[in-house]
Amino acid sequence: MNIKKTKREMPLHLMLVPGVVILLIYCYYPMLGFAIAFQKFIPINGLFGSNWIGLGNFRYVLQMPDIWKVLGNTVFIATMKILFGLIVPIVVAILINELKVMLIKRGVQTLIYLPHFLSWVILGGVLVDILSPSEGIVNQLLNAVGLDSVFFLGSNHWFPSVLIFSDVWKEFGFSTIVFLAAITGINPALYEAAIVDGASHTRQMWHITLPGMVPIIVLMATLSLGNVLNAGFDQVFNLYSPSVYESGDILDTLIYRIGLLDAQFGVATAIGLFKSIVSFVLIAVSYFMAYRLVNYRIF
Repeated sequence: MNIKKTKREMPLHLMLVPGVVILLIYCYYPMLGFAIAFQKFIPINGLFGSNWIGLGNFRYVLQMPDIWKVLGNTVFIATMKILFGLIVPIVVAILINELKVMLIKRGVQTLIYLPHFLSWVILGGVLVDILSPSEGIVNQLLNAVGLDSVFFLGSNHWFPSVLIFSDVWKEFGFSTIVFLAAITGINPALYEAAIVDGASHTRQMWHITLPGMVPIIVLMATLSLGNVLNAGFDQVFNLYSPSVYESGDILDTLIYRIGLLDAQFGVATAIGLFKSIVSFVLIAVSYFMAYRLVNYRIF
């Protein structure tokens, strides 16, 4: 019986071979490069010809004057993105669910979903034009009501808010789909009973819709823990400038400048390895919490 089952499933296993090979080549083989974090790496000498310096690169990183500021920026920006990336889609999903005209409902879903498909190269250019201190539409509106222009992309006070707001605007439509799916899974009989009891729409949302969404909310929140150190390289790289390094510089952009621009490959790899280890621990914790809280399993 097992032999027959094995023969029947063999073609399916063979179909996995190309994907496994690609995974090994592009995901696991490059992990050998982590050794650079413990070397004074010189490209011409290669991975096996460079001098081994142990934890020297990590000590250098800890002595960098701005490393803790950069780490703080990364955690703050990423945490705010996660927080508002949960709150906004939940609210929008509940509001969309209240729309009764299907054409309007589908239209709103499509409009808020579209930015998800645009790259930050495109959106970065759009935001630069919109937020321009001289010709941007936002500052023109501020001037029209008698307020001074604000250099949003050049101010350390405003730049983190721009990053958070623009990221939420880009991605909340995609996340809304998940929460709308959770709402459709709520038993309609609960709403019928609430209507019979005279509950208003607000009461129905508060006592039926939100409690029904709690499992998926908890799941999405716990799975987001692994992104605490992922503040979004593409977005920051396309929007930041030296004038906002104080508030907008994150680990990924620091790695880019140190590794590719300054050619300090060992130091950049050490920072990347630290980030990967912390992210791995957070992902493991998030999946454990998801399993314990909502019985979520990968397989």
